[in-house]
Amino acid sequence: MPFSPRRLRAMLPSAAAAAAAAGDEEEKEEERRPWEPPFDASAPALPISYPITTLAALASRAYLSEPLNFHLPFNRASSATTPAAAAAPLPARPRVLVCHDFRGGYRDDAAPQGGGDPGAYALWHWHLVDVFVYFSHYLVTLPPPCWVNAAHLHGVKVLGTFITEWEKGAEICEEMFATEDSARMYAERLAELAAYLGFDGWLINFEVKLDIRFIDNLKEFINHLTKTMHAAVPGSLVIWYDAITVNGDLDWQNKLNKYNKPFFDLCDGLFSNYTWKAKYPQESAVVAGERKYDVYMGIDVYGRNTFGGGQWNTKVALDLLKKDNVSAAIFAPGWVYETKQPPDFRTAQNRWWGLVEESWGVLQSYPKQLPFYSNFDQGHGYQVSIEGVKVSGAPWNNISCQSFQLMLKYTRDRGLQTVINFEDEPYSGGDCVTMKGSLQENELISEQLFNGGLSMEGGSLHVKADAHSGLGLSLDLSSRNKGSSSILIADDTATFTRKEQHRKYGSYVKSDRADPHTPVGQNWVAYEATIQLNDVFTLTGINIVCTMKTTAKIDSETDGDGSSEAGANRSLRYHASLGHVSIRNTGETQFPPGKSWVTEGKYISWLNSSDNSKLVSLKISWELNNKHQASFMRYNVYVEKLTADSNAKASRTFLGVASVQAFYVSNLLIASEVTGLKFFIQPCGPDGSCQVLAECPKFHLVPVDSAV
Repeated sequence: MPFSPRRLRAMLPSAAAAAAAAGDEEEKEEERRPWEPPFDASAPALPISYPITTLAALASRAYLSEPLNFHLPFNRASSATTPAAAAAPLPARPRVLVCHDFRGGYRDDAAPQGGGDPGAYALWHWHLVDVFVYFSHYLVTLPPPCWVNAAHLHGVKVLGTFITEWEKGAEICEEMFATEDSARMYAERLAELAAYLGFDGWLINFEVKLDIRFIDNLKEFINHLTKTMHAAVPGSLVIWYDAITVNGDLDWQNKLNKYNKPFFDLCDGLFSNYTWKAKYPQESAVVAGERKYDVYMGIDVYGRNTFGGGQWNTKVALDLLKKDNVSAAIFAPGWVYETKQPPDFRTAQNRWWGLVEESWGVLQSYPKQLPFYSNFDQGHGYQVSIEGVKVSGAPWNNISCQSFQLMLKYTRDRGLQTVINFEDEPYSGGDCVTMKGSLQENELISEQLFNGGLSMEGGSLHVKADAHSGLGLSLDLSSRNKGSSSILIADDTATFTRKEQHRKYGSYVKSDRADPHTPVGQNWVAYEATIQLNDVFTLTGINIVCTMKTTAKIDSETDGDGSSEAGANRSLRYHASLGHVSIRNTGETQFPPGKSWVTEGKYISWLNSSDNSKLVSLKISWELNNKHQASFMRYNVYVEKLTADSNAKASRTFLGVASVQAFYVSNLLIASEVTGLKFFIQPCGPDGSCQVLAECPKFHLVPVDSAV
């Protein structure tokens, strides 16, 4: 892509060029990344994601050889096959492709088991995206599994990037396209990588000048890659970037025309360069004909000669593209993070994506199938809770832990705010949803959390909510026979019935409070309701509904003279939190007994530490025996340190979350009195339920007497 530092400085004014040059120097001074040479991929270490940087490495298949690549099992997406939502064809409408290009790629997200930076970059506005491209300037950019897992959960396709640049890139192309057989072979290598690792295709960017004699084999590469991807991965895509022309010239067209259409005709779309003019989208649509939605007009969020200026004016370009009925390719939305937009990343990110939604609306909908579960986890935080129990107080990040993200609209300050709350202790994961602020005593406020399209005949709904303020959930339903309806679920339906002002709910369901897993002293209570429907309905929305409990003792806000305002319209403090939502039409996930699992420890190493203690590292893996078949969203991993004192309570520690059936323990400190380690692998179902620890699969390890 035309964003290499050298070309950027030619495009930018002198001051901006100087800033870009300073950024280059800062990049050079950064600590070497773990996968850069010297790097032995076969040596056991904390799992990382890394690109393929040479044509020889791609041809050798070394990345897909577990003896040569210790990190391979950790870099597969949670599902080896693409989920149904991501496997579906792209919709016949204008689409949004997002190309991340965050600081060169492979940063905090390069650790498949997560890291310790709660402020790591992430996206959570997946409902506004159709396709996500993981981009870097390395030859073969393989998306880290955390991005694939989060995107696939929300029905978004994920592409890796193949790019050649500069003189070295031209040499690579000449080797690739020396013969038709070599062109086909490299296409097959790329398709094999995507199919095995679980992502959905490739953005292809040849940013070099190429002798005309190689063009036919270049076309064969694109054609064969597209066909091979479609056969290997349902719903997969190959997107061509607008750089090289059919004549072999490096000449960005900024639109679809006769110079790049021959490539477009062989694949699934064109990602145009960013310096297009106002008439180019419409001209591209004419050239594309029935495939106009496969034209993705580039928008550089940094604003480098891009239409509309990018940055906070990105909506200018988006509005034009929507009007001209073509698709958009948003490049580098990490601008918000990298340039430290005020007042803070979370607020600025929500505001920026709010402008995208204003222009294009919501593109994805969920729930689409049962069970539906969300604990609103954004994949980072300052603590971790599991079913109401705090298991860790350490800061963390792991995008694989993202749950279905809320579809909250960005709003400026108002009386009652809906926020993702990282401060209070969550019920599950690293955060919860909190409604806080002021509310009129007789006021009832509703805000949509999810916009769905789920066919259901009934089911149960589970909510974890703080009990101090009146909180309920309403379900929007539609039926061919009975039209639109709604159900309000709350523990105190009488309060909501008395306070209806602007809307009538079709029915009210009083929830039962029962949760044997919640410890005494926690503020979380379980709201469980069984919904009986006498027709087939489509669940179109899930909303949070807030009001003040009429029987609760509440503190009123004081007015200017310090006295409380009496009467029905006084403003009152409101604070209620939602811990998770789970909708299912059957019972909880049925977990196989612990003895049904086969666990294994490999690559076990011991090192001496201080005070006669030791450090242990090992890879733990697990799989069900042949008699059981099940799939789980993720696995929580714990360790108990056992001692010879039978009266001493074993110390249990939460180690992290595995998205695959393997976890690497690195340099775990073992005191001299520890006589054994018991590792617990806790499966978690798609409905959010987790297996009781005592019944989970386990792996036992006895410390060695002397370090190796």
